[in-house]
Parts: sequence; structure tokens; C-alpha cells
Amino acid sequence: MRERWGTDRVAALAPDRGSIRQAIGATDPTRWQAYGAGDRVVWGVYGTGRSARRVAVDLEGPAFTCTCAAQKKAGKTAGKTPCKHALALLLLWSRQLVPDDPAVPPFAADWLRARDAAASGERPRQRDEAAAAKRAAERHRRVCDGLAELDRWLRDRVRTGLAQTAGDAGVERMAARLVDAQAPGAANLVRRSAGTPASGSGWPARLLAEYARLRLLVRAYHRIEALPPERAATVRSRVGYTVTRDEVLARQGVRDRWVVHAIRDSADGRVETRRVWLRGADTGRWALVLLFAAGGTSLSSHPDAVLLPGTVLDADLHFYPGQPLRALVGVRHGDLGRAGAPEAGDVGAFLDDYAAALAEDPWLVEWPAVLTGVPVSGSGWELHSGDGALPLELSGVDIWPLVATSGGEPVPVAGEWTGSALRPLTCWHGDRAVRLGTEPEPARRWGWW
Repeated sequence: MRERWGTDRVAALAPDRGSIRQAIGATDPTRWQAYGAGDRVVWGVYGTGRSARRVAVDLEGPAFTCTCAAQKKAGKTAGKTPCKHALALLLLWSRQLVPDDPAVPPFAADWLRARDAAASGERPRQRDEAAAAKRAAERHRRVCDGLAELDRWLRDRVRTGLAQTAGDAGVERMAARLVDAQAPGAANLVRRSAGTPASGSGWPARLLAEYARLRLLVRAYHRIEALPPERAATVRSRVGYTVTRDEVLARQGVRDRWVVHAIRDSADGRVETRRVWLRGADTGRWALVLLFAAGGTSLSSHPDAVLLPGTVLDADLHFYPGQPLRALVGVRHGDLGRAGAPEAGDVGAFLDDYAAALAEDPWLVEWPAVLTGVPVSGSGWELHSGDGALPLELSGVDIWPLVATSGGEPVPVAGEWTGSALRPLTCWHGDRAVRLGTEPEPARRWGWW
């Protein structure tokens, strides 16, 4: 029988972190009528009666089939992107809970034969362009309806006053409505606003800014046909349209010597996420690579866990359409190397770069930074850097290694700018990178790019 995959490889197939969370909820063996694994296919039947779902995974693709609604709505990505049932089945298989069984049931065997016939050209399948266009139009209609409701909701919130928003369950109801409308990205942005009324002094202005970005997304999507292609791709990604891993890797890669400047770990239930910030030594371009671990595995077991601050990787990175930072690692052109301290800028130049990025994508949550500065404590911690100072966000950060490394002198500091504060993640003592992160913090619910 075929060697079983690790759970990290299974997690890498998921189109987003929410899919992994849903899949973990479906890994209770008592919910499965039956399952088995042949040399090529893993199959299972989830649920009972009319709600039973027949699931199969072709390990040579991999390719996926399921009788659930998610696969039926997937359109052109059906079979390429796993649903929660397929991910759950693979997680069970990777944990040795699915027994080897060479007797493949008819539904899985028929599906494999159809795939083989299509691949050999015996029964060439013609893409049903009309059906695909119909599905796309139906989703567009649903998204438009959901965003129109969001627009009314925003108007009502402003009209009735922000004082009533604290502790209001209406945020989750609106987010759930957007998920139903197939706009999960917009739902994440709505959920992001839930904690703002409890964020301290000045929260009304911050909440209005978040509402303004939501309204901008509504207006942009209604005009998406008139937008330039790259801007339209950004709007689609923020609304919640996804692309598969294969589609990203099919895009033109950017080869460079990618230097790792910072990493940040977070945890959301049983899913751990690592954000790896890299910058091209030649192009100067920033990139964000995400690593996931689920089902009891550790991030340290991920094949890209070797990407740590101070290392450099000669590789092709493939960037997601409509997202200026997120990328996948493609072909590697050599072994991992070591890098010295990075070239660091000042506050003024960094804020100019951030403003330019924000003009291209007003819904940016975080932006990478490398600055030379000194940590200074007053009413709160700040990083003083040449012509200015930035407040520091210290959740999940240990400030004292930075203070000790600096000793009152400027040092290079890499981190994430949240729009209002800098979260320092790495500093340098000579050419040695010093991580500033503490234990993984709970992951935010509104985004991961």
C-alpha cells in the first residue's frame, strides 16, 4: 500500500484556514459509516440517510470528489480543491485511522475509471462553458445581494449611533449572512470590527475607519467590471473569492534570494499558523508565506519550518492574484543559506511605502517593516528611528531582548505595521537575528494574508 501522508501535507491542500477548522470537526470516526484506503484511492461515507456524503480522493492527483453541496458549487475548481469531508478523510488516513482495504466501492471505482478515461482521451470531456458562466453569475448575484445588505447594515449602524455597537450580536449575524452569500472575506472584515469598541480611547474613530473600508469594498465590487484587472483581482480576493494552489503555482514565478526577516506564530483552536516574512535581496520585493499545522501536528514538522530569521532561500515565489504579499514557494535553486543584518530604513520612507501599498489595497491588515531604531519607554513603548517614532504593539512580543540588544543604540528591527502600531518580531545583534516572539497568540478571525 501507498505510504501515508503527514498531516502537514494534508493541511497544505486546504484552500484556507477555515476549511481546516471545519475538517477537524468532521474527523470524529463515529460520524463515518465506512472508510478504506486502496493503493491509489482513499474513500469514505460520512453521515447517514439522505445526508450521507460519499467521498473519494485520488492520491495520484491529488483529486477529490464528494456529494456535498460545497463540491457541487465549486464550479471549475471541483475536483481540484478538497471540501471539508475530503480533508477530514485525509486527516483520518494520515493518522492511521483509515484501514487498508483493496476492495474499492463502486462509487469510487466508477469515478476513477471516468478520470482515467478522460485522461486517455477515450471520452474527452468538453467544458460546459454555459454551465460555468451560469454558476459564476449566480455567485455574483448572491455576493451582490449580501453586500447590498451589508451596505444597509453600515448605514443603520452610523445612523443609530456607535455607542450601541459594544457587545452587539448583530456583528456575528451580519458576518453569517455574508458567509451564506459566498463572501467570506467581507465576513472576516465585519468580524474584525467586533472588538474595536473595547480597544480603548479613540475607538469611535477606529470603528468608523473600519466601516469606511467596508463601504469602499461594497462600492468597489459593484463597479468591479470597470476596474483595472489587478485592482479587480484585489477586490475579488478581499470579498472572498479564492484560487487553488495549482492556479497560483501556474503563475509566473519571481526568482530571487529571499531573505527571511521575521516570523510570527499564532493558534486558532487546533490549527497553528506561521507567517514568514521574506524580502528579495535583488528585487527588494516583500513576500508572505503561510505555514499551517493541524490535527495534533507541530509547525516544526512542516518542510518549510527551516525558514527562520537570518536565513536566505534561492527560489521561485509565486504570488497570489490580487494580493500584494502572499506567495507560495515554488522551485528551489539551492540549499538554505545564512544572511547578515538587513538594510534598514527610517520612519518617513517606511510610511511613504505603506501609503503607496494602501492606495493599491485599502484593506491591508498588516505591512512588513525593517527600521533602524531605539526602543524607548514612556506612556507606552515606541521605536525611535531617525526622523520619527512609531508606537509598538507588544501582544505576543517580548520587548526585553530588543532593549538588551539595543543598549540605547539604534539596531535593525523587523516587524509588522498594523496601521496604528509596529509589532517588532526580530532585531539584530551584529549579524545574528534575535527573535522577539513569545508563545503563539490566538489567531485573529478576520484574515491571514
